[in-house]
Amino acid sequence: MANPQSQSQCCQNPPTLNPSSGHGTVVEDIGGLKAYTAGSPESKLAVLLISDVFGFEAPNLRKLADKVAAAGYYVVVPDFFHGDPYVPEKVPISTWIQAHGTAKGFEEAKPVVEALKCTGISAIGAAGFCWGAKVVAELAKSEDIKAAVMLHPSLVTVEDIKEIKVPLAVLGAEIDHVSPPALLKDFEKILFTKPEVDSVVKIFPGVAHGWTVRYDVNDEAAVKNAEEAHQDMLGWFSKYLK
Repeated sequence: MANPQSQSQCCQNPPTLNPSSGHGTVVEDIGGLKAYTAGSPESKLAVLLISDVFGFEAPNLRKLADKVAAAGYYVVVPDFFHGDPYVPEKVPISTWIQAHGTAKGFEEAKPVVEALKCTGISAIGAAGFCWGAKVVAELAKSEDIKAAVMLHPSLVTVEDIKEIKVPLAVLGAEIDHVSPPALLKDFEKILFTKPEVDSVVKIFPGVAHGWTVRYDVNDEAAVKNAEEAHQDMLGWFSKYLK
């Protein structure tokens, strides 16, 4: 979100937040954060979903968490914004980002990962959407997680990609000023030089930044595109979370 055009696109189609959405449970403390959870905590495999700037109460994100849980994972969607997600009418995105930086998100993600490991979970995957992809990038620089997925990433740099240590899937949009296809192609070139790290970079034609979680549920084509990305994400975790 380095320029006004990318900032504007990053914040298009804000969801109507709903704290009661989803079929899972909101717990007050996982590694110090409130979180939406879905699936059985008895599972040995967990997936951390890290939201975009609109936070963990977004209905489509919770619906996706339920879908991932149905595949056999314990899913955790932490509230990294502590009850203060981005609201376009309330504050400029640049001001909000200053108070909710991704570096802080990464520091708060680490105890969540540790808390999951302490429950006996043997493998953790992490997927990040827009803002959340930068947090996933930081997590993927260590082996605390076993697989990573970035969906329409924001703030992720080529320097981040150079340091990735776990299998990484990057799912991007053709129409994206935040992380345009040219940048994702640079990611792909760097990942190609790292054969020890399995990776895939996929650019979805005809879709815009945010399409995987900020789609109109009444738009059949939009739902289909989002679900294709969801299946790609699930396929990645199925391959690397054992």
